[in-house]
Amino acid sequence: MSTAQHKIGSGFDAHSTADDVLAGVDLSGRLAIVTGGYSGLGLETTRSLTRAGARVVVPARRPRTAADALAGLDGVEVDELDLADLESVRGFADRFLATGRTVDLFLGNAGVMACPETRVGPGWEAQFATNHLGHFALVNRLWPAIEPGGARVVSVSSRGHHFSGMRWDDVHWRQGYDKWQAYGQAKTANALFAVHLDRLARDRGVRAFSLHPGGIMTPLQRHLPRAEMVERGWIDEDGNVIGQAGFKTPEQGAATQVWAATSPQLAGLGGLYLEDCEVAEPAVGDDVRSGVRDWATDPEQAARLWELSATLTGVNALPAAG
Repeated sequence: MSTAQHKIGSGFDAHSTADDVLAGVDLSGRLAIVTGGYSGLGLETTRSLTRAGARVVVPARRPRTAADALAGLDGVEVDELDLADLESVRGFADRFLATGRTVDLFLGNAGVMACPETRVGPGWEAQFATNHLGHFALVNRLWPAIEPGGARVVSVSSRGHHFSGMRWDDVHWRQGYDKWQAYGQAKTANALFAVHLDRLARDRGVRAFSLHPGGIMTPLQRHLPRAEMVERGWIDEDGNVIGQAGFKTPEQGAATQVWAATSPQLAGLGGLYLEDCEVAEPAVGDDVRSGVRDWATDPEQAARLWELSATLTGVNALPAAG
């Protein structure tokens, strides 16, 4: 199968920061929505976008915490949103649409990783529901504001997609549960979402990308016991990050999603998986350190996931294009 997953010579790399990729970019008058934009790499994303002139709306499950974290930043507003609750998604979208504004940049940054088995809504597995279904419903409900803005939609996936493709026979892990494979499926879903959204929306002026931001020590690791992180070689016994583990700073971690959302280098492109401020190459063999698996870019699986997601959430803003 031919693929557009090949480097384009961006001039950036794993060490580039969000401010590096935004140098010379003027986002004045543009509006961005950044889910989870008050913690970890989401916070750095919000900071960089506002420094470039954008107004940023930060939907947050903990609005007071978000407001405290974002205090002092100009051009930021916070509203309540719980991605695991479809009524909360509806409420946020309705409030935003009532303002009559359009969306120029949408960054689906919020997520959970490797949590204990948790059920939300009608018994859905929490990682798939929060990381994918919540963002799917949110983008579809915000579509009346996304399409007129000719927005870029950025879906934050992860290298974790290497851990699992879609488990079509049991997407909600009702027959056994593995926290890392469940995370992998959710991150594969994030990538497939961008593939099919781009296919449906490109003729309407909307493009979509997914990406791996890099390994970053943030609150995303909150569900992992210290012993497990020591065993994985991420931290030492005292909790210090090990330099050889290859972690990025939050500023570096935010770079690829900011590049995806704003870079003129990506004009005319879409549906691609990015890493280190570049288009990722196809994964090779069993190497999980870089590249994208074909199961995360397969257009047939992407279309199948879209239909499943529309059925589960009851939302589909682009049915005629399917």
